[in-house]
Amino acid sequence: MHTVRSFCRVCTSVCGILVDVDGDEVLRVRGDKEHPFSKGYTCAKGRALPLLHHHPDRLERPRMRIDGRQQDVSWDACLDDLATRLRAIIDEHGPGSVGIYFSTMESAGFRMAEALHAAIGTPAKFSPLTIDGTAKPLVSDLVGGFMGLSGRTDLDTTDFLLLVGANPVVSHGHAISMPNPTGTVRDIAARGQVWVIDPRRTETARLATGHLAPRPSTDHAVLAHLVREVLRDGVKPDVPVQGIDELAAAVAPFTLAHTAKYADVTEADLMRLATAVRGARCVAIETGTGVTMTAERANVTQWLAWVLMILTGAMNRPGGTWFHPGFAYQLEAFGDLLPITPIEGSFGPGPRSRPEAQAFINEWPCAVLPDEIEAGNIRALINVGGSLVTSFPETGKLIPALQKLEVFATTEIIDNETTRLATHVLPTKDPLERPDITLHDILSSRVSVQHTHAVVEPVGERRSMWWVFADLARRLGYDVGTLANPDTSTDDDVLAVLLAGGRTPFDEVVATGWAEAPRELPAEWVDRHIDRMGGWRLAPPILVAQLAGLEPPPDLMMVPRRQRKKLNGQLDILGEPAEIIVHPDDGASAGVVSGECVTVRSANGEVTGIAKLDDSVRTGVVSIPHGHHDCNVNRLTSKDDIDVVTGMVRYSGIAVSLHPA
Repeated sequence: MHTVRSFCRVCTSVCGILVDVDGDEVLRVRGDKEHPFSKGYTCAKGRALPLLHHHPDRLERPRMRIDGRQQDVSWDACLDDLATRLRAIIDEHGPGSVGIYFSTMESAGFRMAEALHAAIGTPAKFSPLTIDGTAKPLVSDLVGGFMGLSGRTDLDTTDFLLLVGANPVVSHGHAISMPNPTGTVRDIAARGQVWVIDPRRTETARLATGHLAPRPSTDHAVLAHLVREVLRDGVKPDVPVQGIDELAAAVAPFTLAHTAKYADVTEADLMRLATAVRGARCVAIETGTGVTMTAERANVTQWLAWVLMILTGAMNRPGGTWFHPGFAYQLEAFGDLLPITPIEGSFGPGPRSRPEAQAFINEWPCAVLPDEIEAGNIRALINVGGSLVTSFPETGKLIPALQKLEVFATTEIIDNETTRLATHVLPTKDPLERPDITLHDILSSRVSVQHTHAVVEPVGERRSMWWVFADLARRLGYDVGTLANPDTSTDDDVLAVLLAGGRTPFDEVVATGWAEAPRELPAEWVDRHIDRMGGWRLAPPILVAQLAGLEPPPDLMMVPRRQRKKLNGQLDILGEPAEIIVHPDDGASAGVVSGECVTVRSANGEVTGIAKLDDSVRTGVVSIPHGHHDCNVNRLTSKDDIDVVTGMVRYSGIAVSLHPA
């Protein structure tokens, strides 16, 4: 037996791990106490990597649909057929007839898929951005003038953290990158305050110094009230701002009485939170999928979170929020040339079948995919590691649409509902089988990069994802540049190219396993950017209009949640059930019994799971976990119920009813 030092790629926290291996068997994963960021922490998902590697349904050979049935074939046969069929579709119907969905934590594969997308020249690009996260880059775009750059909390020194719709103890945060979240939350609470705004008394809320449980989809009202109170106090931010009068007018209706009634919280609790905010040195705020999956409400909630941080002096300041300058791609190197995005937003033309849905940051909304297929506009889809069936909206419309595709190629490591719909299944290396570096370095809580060697040899005929796309590009006749040669390049050759402009030489990163650059707070490049813009834009017209147009939410709402032992469509092997949590009063009204089956219905579909009556959720809440095939929360959603600004589907705050199954 021997031990290999690596890092986990289950989420953006990328914790350091030690992997015990005996021959080709992965025995155990444990935390690396010498890791400078995670310091020995791991979660159940990371420790399950051996089970994922030895999964009974793991994919080991390419598959191709022949006469209506998937069959094992060689790589040459699979890629030849895929390239031939893609080329025929592109030649007859144009590049826009091919869609690509990006969802992977594999750095080299992701970059090569980007190169293939650029070579094809299709506008039909999709990603999880329009499934769980458009509000964050939208507000960065409109308020900060940054293209897709969100802030990160200074977790090491903050003494007032407000978590809105976020449960990092379970999820590790929505792009927060919080290794050891329990210890981190406890440390912040010990030196200051941690407040949680969430309709459920979550695992994080139990560690917090304060918890407010408003009705789902009313977080924006609570934040609007806090902004109103800060403005009434006459607080002057120590940074330049614009639009403060328009902001004051927008939040003026959110008085104490109005907000308490709208959010269904007591005035006393709301006053207690407002008093805590007033007394804070600055307020660091992190939102989670409880916010970002609420369509247009997500936009205004994220906006008001940024405004509150700006007004309390948290932006680009110690203890507040900092902006990651990047490791491989260094933003501050632009200096005074960093582009300022327009206050109208970074939008572009969307799909022909859905004229109301525009492109945002060069991506189309995932919700439009079924319509584009039905209209004959998209005839081929390349899926880069995503679990479409458990993540895309309106499953009942998605599956028939995918079945109509002439070509549906997917990379994957485990057989699932999505792979079984494919015409071509491309088995790629799992996280333990490949060298890798951290992908989205601007999601890190530090200015850092990590490298890992492969822990074990790939099983069967699995290949590197970058190789699959490089070889496919070559067969299609595309030149994808100098990133990789499928005949001669190794995995590390490709990684070295990705880090060619990094802050630390690739060889040094490989030798140590990680590299970290100093964190600058305040960062002069951020201050210069804001000065050139004329100050933080506190009142973008799009967001002011959306706030004014919001209607009260329904009485009984579905809200999704994360689970400790579940990761989207994976890790079913850990056996965490799809418990549907409802308040005992709501359960009694519907005749639902704890431990028995309950059916949840929306205007669009229904799901059935095991009921758990629990007063950890407030009344009016039906909490259903993400990522289950048998209790697929996406069956309750509608591909037509989107935020027309960003294309974000309403995944949370959906009106539902409860029924004994």
